Amino acid sequence: MFVLPPPPRYPTTATAASTTGHTPANHLIEMSNVLTHPTGSEYHLSVGEGTYTLLDSLYLATPPPHPQDAPTVSPNPLAAVPGPPRVGVKLSTCTLRPRNMPSSIYRSATARSTRSNLGTYSIKEHEKESRSSHDTSSDDRTSQIFTSTAAGRTPLFGEDNNLLTPALGKEGMKRKKPKTNLVKSNSQLISRVIPHEQLSKRLQEHVPEGLFVFANIDRAYQWLDFSLPMHARAHPLLKILFAKAHVLCHDINHFTQSTNHIDVIMGANTGDIVWFEAYSQKYVRINKGNIISASPIFEIRWLPGSENLFLASHTDGTLIVYDKERDDATFIPETPYGTPSPDHRLSTPENHGPLHINKSVNSKNQKSNPVASWKISNHCITAFAFSPDSRHLAVVSEEGSLRIINYLQEQLTDLYPSYYGAFTCVCWSPDGKYILTGGQDDLVSIWSLHERRLVARCQGHRSWVTAVAFDPWRCDGRNYRFGSVGEDRRLLLWDFNVGMPRRPKAASIRNRASISSHMPPGRVRAESQATNRLRSNSSLTTDEIHEDELIEHEVESRTVTAELPPVMSKVVDDHRMSWLGFEEDCIITACVEGHIRVWMRPQDGVNSSQVALT
Repeated sequence: MFVLPPPPRYPTTATAASTTGHTPANHLIEMSNVLTHPTGSEYHLSVGEGTYTLLDSLYLATPPPHPQDAPTVSPNPLAAVPGPPRVGVKLSTCTLRPRNMPSSIYRSATARSTRSNLGTYSIKEHEKESRSSHDTSSDDRTSQIFTSTAAGRTPLFGEDNNLLTPALGKEGMKRKKPKTNLVKSNSQLISRVIPHEQLSKRLQEHVPEGLFVFANIDRAYQWLDFSLPMHARAHPLLKILFAKAHVLCHDINHFTQSTNHIDVIMGANTGDIVWFEAYSQKYVRINKGNIISASPIFEIRWLPGSENLFLASHTDGTLIVYDKERDDATFIPETPYGTPSPDHRLSTPENHGPLHINKSVNSKNQKSNPVASWKISNHCITAFAFSPDSRHLAVVSEEGSLRIINYLQEQLTDLYPSYYGAFTCVCWSPDGKYILTGGQDDLVSIWSLHERRLVARCQGHRSWVTAVAFDPWRCDGRNYRFGSVGEDRRLLLWDFNVGMPRRPKAASIRNRASISSHMPPGRVRAESQATNRLRSNSSLTTDEIHEDELIEHEVESRTVTAELPPVMSKVVDDHRMSWLGFEEDCIITACVEGHIRVWMRPQDGVNSSQVALT
C-alpha cells in the first residue's frame, strides 16, 4: 500500500516582510535574513539634540530545531516542563580602526568626593577627536581608555602569580590561534557552518572603520558586516548552527583585535564554551563534557587587558575564570591554602560568607582550568560588568542583589538589594563613578561606587527592564546620557546631572532637622564574613569605612530616594526588547524574535538614508 510522505516539519519559505518592517504574527521559520528600511514618523525618536531616524531593520533568520530535538506539538507558556532557554538576540560589536572616541572623562575619584545629585539638563554633543587606539564597544571601550590615561598602571588579574605568566618560547610571546577548523569540524556540538561564498573577498575589501556585528538567535550564531552596501548587509559573512546548544552570551576581545584577528568567546545553555577566531575560522571547545561545570552560562566577558583570560557566570551562582589556552580537568574545590576540599563539594555562601572562593587566582595549582572560581549565590547570575578602571566587578542575580567585587583582591565590598524582584542587567558609567541596574521592578537604578549608596531610581518602563547602557559620546563627567529597553518594547533615554537634587518632598522635610551623617539610612555594616552584622549609627561616616570592608545595604524606601524621569520614551519594536548599544553614529536595539534596528544619530545636512556605518 502506498503511503504519502508526511508534510515537511519546518517550512523553508522565507517570510515576506512588509514595507513597514513588521513580520506577520504567524511567521514561518526563515532560512535567510530580511533587511527593510521603514519610513514614517513612527520611526523617529525626538530628543533635545535632534531626531534619531531608523536606518535599517534587519530580521535575523530563526533556525529550525535540530532534527534530534523532539518537536514541540503544542507549546504551552504555562507548562511546568522548561523548554530551551531563549534570551533573545544579543550583539557584540567591533570596529577594527575607529575614527573617533568619546572625550576622555575618566579620572580617579575617592570616597570623599562630594555627594552627587540629579538633574534633567540637556547635553550637547561633543566635538570629534582623533585617536589611534584599538576599537571597543561602549562598555569595553572605557576600560582601555582609563588604563591609558589614568596615572599609574592598573594591575592585571593574577599578575602576582608566576604560574599564570606565559612562558617565553624561541620566538618570544607569540599569539596563539585555535587549531580546529570550524568548517571541516565533525564535532557533535556544531551541526553546520555556512560561510559566505565571497568571504575572503569581503574581508579584504572591508573598511577598517566599518562595524562588525556578531549576533545570536536560538542555536544560530551570525557574523555580520554593517559597513556593506544596503543590499548586502543582510547576508552574514559566516553562520554557525549548533546541535541542540543555544548560544546565550558572547564577547569580543578588544585587547587582541586587529585588522586580521578577532577573538570571540561564546557561552551556551549546555555549559559549553567556544573560543572562536573569526578570520581563520578556527575554534577551541572549553568545558567539554561539562568537566568543570554543568550549568548554563548566562554571561561571558574577556578580562580587561588580558589575551587569554575570560570570566563566565553560571546559573548555579558561580563565577569562573577560564584560560583559553589551558586544558580542562575535573575541578575539585580547594581550601584557601590551595589544597583540595575534603568534602569535594561546592560550598554555599550561607555557610562561608557572601563570597566563597572555591579556587583562588593565587592557587599553586594552575596547570588546567579553571584559573579561579567564586561561589557568590545559590541563584542564577543574570549579568556582570567590569569597571572602567579594571578593578571592580558589578554582579546582579535572580535573588535581587547587586554585588560589587574587588576582583583583583577577590573581595566582596558591597551588597545592594533590589526594590522588588530580580536584577536582569548592569553596566558602568564611562568614568566608573556610577552603576546602572535594571530588573523586574520596572526600574532603572543608579548607584554610586565611591559614595556606596543608591543615588536615584528611574521610573518610566511598564514591564521588566532587560538592558541598560551609557552613551559615552554624551557623557562629560558631569552630565550623563544612558538608555534602557525592556519587555514593554520601549526604548527610554535618560539625562542626569550631578549638580541638582530632585528628592521627594517628604525626604527633604525630614532632612531639614539634621544632616549629620554621610551614611545613607538603613545601611548595615558587616564586621566580618561571619553572620554577625552591626547596624551603623548616625555618627558613622563614610570616611570611617575602609573601601574593601563589606557593607550589606538595606532596601531604601522610594519616599527618600530621588526619582528621574526619561527625556524620551517610545515603543520601537513589536516584540520584547533584549539588547541596547550605543555607537558613534547610531543606537542599535534588538528584540527576542530577531529584529536588529539601527537608529542613526541626528545629522546636520545629511540624508540619514544615505549614511553607511563606516
